Amino acid sequence: MRPIESRSVAEQVTVELRRSILCGDLQPGREFSLREIAGMLNVSFIPVRDALRNLESEGLVITRPGRSALVAPLDLDDLHAIYRLRRTIEPEIASRACLLLADGELDRLEQLAAGFGNEQLGMDAIYDAHHEFHMALLAPAASAWDVRLLSTLWRAAERYIRIGFGALDPDPQEHHRREEAHETLIDVFRRRDPDAAAQAVRDHLERNERIALRALGDGEPADVPAPQPARTAKDERRSRR
Repeated sequence: MRPIESRSVAEQVTVELRRSILCGDLQPGREFSLREIAGMLNVSFIPVRDALRNLESEGLVITRPGRSALVAPLDLDDLHAIYRLRRTIEPEIASRACLLLADGELDRLEQLAAGFGNEQLGMDAIYDAHHEFHMALLAPAASAWDVRLLSTLWRAAERYIRIGFGALDPDPQEHHRREEAHETLIDVFRRRDPDAAAQAVRDHLERNERIALRALGDGEPADVPAPQPARTAKDERRSRR
């Protein structure tokens, strides 16, 4: 956990707690008190309480009576629901966005995609760039409500994706596969074919879901190495018995 200065507000606490959960510093199923988090971040209870409310609405935290909370366990049903919604929303937006994106913006996104092959990038930098890439790809056709919903779904999915790709990252070729996967999206968008763009995004989401499922020990995709199993909601229930 990175200390927060005393002048910090609830939004900054939210950002730091979210980062810690998404990158795995706060593990799924981890219980903690508001006092513990407030001490780590050098803030009072109030911004921590407000931050936890924000994160609970994103499905990342479960608050409990009193002053305690739980990092939401990983759950296969949640993962399927997240990607079912993403496959419903993102391909449709992509089909319109491919007709609206300027050539110069596609050039910029192609350069951003090339950076995904950089083996020196840390996980936080990779996912910041990944979020920027996908948001920019859909932005011309996305409403404010689309952006709000997509941001929530992407954060919820990121925990699973980080676990899945985290197991693949030691393989140098994975960085190049990630680069190629995003460059492929750009190539399809340049064709200005709405159906092709929608299918390319759908294929991209399906591959990522399969990798995340493999990380949770469910499914055996042949085209990706086997990540280590992650703690799931079922594991959490068993540990309490």
